Amino acid sequence: MPTASAIDIDHISGLYRTHRDDLARVRDQMRAHLQAAEPPMTPQLDDIEAEITYLLLRERTPAHTVEIGTYYGWSTTWILSALRDNGTGHLYSFDIIDHAPRHVPPHLAQNRWTFTKGDVRAKIAHIPSDTDYLFIDAAHNGWFARWYLHHLLPALPSHIPVSVHDVFHQRHALPFTEGAVVLKWLATNTTPFFTASSARAPHTHQALRDLKRELDLDEPVCTGHHNPMIYFRLPTLPGHNPHP
Repeated sequence: MPTASAIDIDHISGLYRTHRDDLARVRDQMRAHLQAAEPPMTPQLDDIEAEITYLLLRERTPAHTVEIGTYYGWSTTWILSALRDNGTGHLYSFDIIDHAPRHVPPHLAQNRWTFTKGDVRAKIAHIPSDTDYLFIDAAHNGWFARWYLHHLLPALPSHIPVSVHDVFHQRHALPFTEGAVVLKWLATNTTPFFTASSARAPHTHQALRDLKRELDLDEPVCTGHHNPMIYFRLPTLPGHNPHP
């Protein structure tokens, strides 16, 4: 497993350059997937945050990825594309609705995807203890954040990448939301985070747009532009194995 590097603009920019050709191909595939969707769907990830997710997965080459919240499977399809390009890994997805299995391309899902319908809090036994990457885009409220911060994250290996969606639609996370709870927890654990949110980090957002233009990756896949996701590496917590 690669040594955990800081998730920052330099690191992300390097991954864009390293995986430029594969990313260009996946962007074309995702654009075609969106155009062919029936019924039509609204992607839940904007382009930059979807691309960063793909790039971090390519770098990590995880054996076990967990996705909490799928909706119509847009993020699922991005994740499975990364696992396909890695040539290894399995995705475990959880949601209370089962739209995703009807939208994820079968050729990506076959032999690398397990979807579990239901409240993840009741399905925690299905989450691999050696999860290598955790992606969260589910209930965006404080009580859900407190659940996974206190019950799920301490059971996972230290230093794995974690993505949490819908934190920075504005410059600051709104009080009592998932984002506010997670940011307070990160500060308590002296853990830095990265975001390409146009509201929170406009200079970072613009730097990545400029890089994408340089690499000829600037044609939009979808129309979203907020990119509110945050990324961080799971700190060492009581009971953690620090060497996943």
